[in-house]
Amino acid sequence: MKYTLEDLKEIIKRLRAENGCAWDRIQTHETLREAMLEEAYEVVEAINHNDTENLKEELGDVLLQVVFHAQIEEEQKNFDLSDVITAISEKMIHRHPHVFGTEKADTPEKVLQNWEQIKKKEKKYQTQTEAMKKIPDALPALTKAKKVQKKAKEVGFDFENIQQAMEKVKEELQELEETFSQSQKRQEEELGDLLFSIVNISRFLQLNPEFALTKAVKKFINRFECVEQNALMDKKSLSDMTLEELELFWLQAKHSKSPTEE
Repeated sequence: MKYTLEDLKEIIKRLRAENGCAWDRIQTHETLREAMLEEAYEVVEAINHNDTENLKEELGDVLLQVVFHAQIEEEQKNFDLSDVITAISEKMIHRHPHVFGTEKADTPEKVLQNWEQIKKKEKKYQTQTEAMKKIPDALPALTKAKKVQKKAKEVGFDFENIQQAMEKVKEELQELEETFSQSQKRQEEELGDLLFSIVNISRFLQLNPEFALTKAVKKFINRFECVEQNALMDKKSLSDMTLEELELFWLQAKHSKSPTEE
């Protein structure tokens, strides 16, 4: 049996009704925030693993969140799911004048340029700073940093090349080192500056800093697992080993890359 979007809407409506589900009835936008984030990340995880079956399920979970939030607003007589669909449809048509209108945009770069210009007009931004401030705080910090830097680049405020960006990283690293005898607040500020400057490098390399860091964490875990397995084979406990012994096992793990690191 195939269900439709309207069927899903009716299911959520029934769950939220007086004789529905006790848990669903008490949910609010605020209580569902974490679930929305988690479901979005699980979609990305399915994409990363090329897991189409899981992707189908996770997209359904995200859709559930959309319908659920729309139902809450419909109960407050603010808007309903059809209004959400209408709004996004109008946005897509308006921001693709090269498809639905007469403008031309023959490259992905030109499409993105037009998108940002149209968006700025829609939001009635008077300054580029306004556009920066509208970037959500809920985004992961590395992602937000990249978006802010791209906004600065749109008006020409950017490094000319990656070498200049690398010099900035070295400068920020030195400034962080100089804070080691200072307050933690000062150290946090300089650490933030260093991380922000590293995001600039990711832009020049056209890499996603979130993905790069995620892979680095995964690589660390894989190598740590190898260290622990070698220790167990030698009937040793990691906590009882010296740093030199651990470093030896780490080098062994580093030189024997697992398939996930390639």
